[in-house]
Amino acid sequence: MKNKYSKIAFVLLGLLLLNFISSTIYKRFDLTEDKRYTLSTTTKSIVENIEDIITIKVYLQGDFPAEFKRLQIETKQHLEELKAINKNIKFRFINPSEIAEELIKNGLEPSRLQVQENGKISEIIIFPWATVSSKNKTENIPLLKDIFSNSQNEQLESSIQNLEYTFADAIHKVTSKKTKKIAIVKGNGELNDIYIADFLQKLNDYYFLAPFTLDSVESQPQKTLSDILKYDLIIVAKPTEKFTEEEKFTLDQFSMNGGKTLWLIDNVQAELDSLMQTGETLAYPRDLGLTDLFFNYGVRINTDLITDLNSSEIPLATGNIGNKTQFNQFQWNYYPLLNSTNNHPINNNIEAVNVKFTNSIDTLKNGIQKSILLQSSPLSTTVGTPSIISLKTITEPQNPSEYTNGNKPIAVLLEGNFKSGYNGRVKPFKIENPKEKGSYTKMVIISDGDIIANEISKGKPLELGINKWTNQRYGNKEFLLNTVNYLLDDTGLINIRSKKVKIDFLNKQKAFEETLKWQLINILFPLILLALFGLIFNYSRKKKYQ
Repeated sequence: MKNKYSKIAFVLLGLLLLNFISSTIYKRFDLTEDKRYTLSTTTKSIVENIEDIITIKVYLQGDFPAEFKRLQIETKQHLEELKAINKNIKFRFINPSEIAEELIKNGLEPSRLQVQENGKISEIIIFPWATVSSKNKTENIPLLKDIFSNSQNEQLESSIQNLEYTFADAIHKVTSKKTKKIAIVKGNGELNDIYIADFLQKLNDYYFLAPFTLDSVESQPQKTLSDILKYDLIIVAKPTEKFTEEEKFTLDQFSMNGGKTLWLIDNVQAELDSLMQTGETLAYPRDLGLTDLFFNYGVRINTDLITDLNSSEIPLATGNIGNKTQFNQFQWNYYPLLNSTNNHPINNNIEAVNVKFTNSIDTLKNGIQKSILLQSSPLSTTVGTPSIISLKTITEPQNPSEYTNGNKPIAVLLEGNFKSGYNGRVKPFKIENPKEKGSYTKMVIISDGDIIANEISKGKPLELGINKWTNQRYGNKEFLLNTVNYLLDDTGLINIRSKKVKIDFLNKQKAFEETLKWQLINILFPLILLALFGLIFNYSRKKKYQ
């Protein structure tokens, strides 16, 4: 009897010990093929450094079709992974139906989606949003990505794939402090603030921003150069006036001292507004005085225009309904849509980028590493300038055989130790120890200034990358933000974007067509197995005890 009780006691003590060990030693295993639940080093670093409580509210509670239930489950599992690293992360799922008006007031717009069930198509309204809050900072997170462009399954796959970046980025913004400074160059007819307002607002979440006017170089060249060297990055957004030698030397020495530059250059004068007034406009080269500087760095922006069969649309008036003008959308080959080749962290997993009246770029051999970030499609060609652009071409039939000179570079990343554009030349003004060869640095040259320009509605800037007529969403903002992050060596979050997840979705049409077949299999097959088991069991029992 004592031996019996000692065994029971031993088992109980073993269970208690096992329970204690399991509560102190915590380990999770990711057995998925694509390692979707394995967090990147960057995410772990961001989450581990959280010192204050982070509150995450997810508005995906309620009854959803199977696909969106999948998004709900994947979101919950991802948040559980984050919470397992740092207990300061608190999250809860909320049913948005009771607070819909409040969410809309806070900018969390609902999404109308078509759902196919039982062979029928219906429409549902969901709020695919989450909010991340810490102290007095709050970030809104859209959980459904690519809502306007891809099929529903592709949207969901892309959304699930983007979960880690989305939450890591939001947590980073509400917990981190800004350190690096960006100058927005003014003084040469660059875009007005209202046209770059949305992107600057996005950048302001990560970096310090300030305008920098080059006009002062005329009277105080040394001070101007000294001031600009205090910045980590400068953005030159669609200048329209020629740069003086003093201004160019200032920008050149900024790069030679390790400063990063984002050039957004239109080398041809062509605007849709003037085209709309008369139906025709003259496109002609724009002399910005930068050709020799870029040539020295290893690129040449040509004075041509790219036309591409893979392009976006423009609105044209086609009539009137009562007193209201009727507009329709027409494909416009001078507005190429650039699909990423995913060859670099900057362009990984982004939507098509929309550019307008862009030029081709030639790369030159000079020892600088060059990466083509954006290029036109294979079905594109170039038009020399000066030339007449006419809206009449919209109605003309397109001949693909005329668009076979494609894949023209439009955005190029340059990395290395650049040689000064004033190497061996007389300097426009005197400075102490001008650099003939620079420190290691990076720059991105894009042959389109409008890539950064948001549209305007009722005097207010719209979100960059959104077509106000069609609500089509493009990847301009993501691409430019990745570019700035990379130039400033803030590459951790960019690399998370390259994570790929493969989600297998049910073929609803096939499932509906074969519903009866699988219902019979699921109901009759177990019954048949049970009946066979019973017959065999009775037969063997009778034979054994006969």
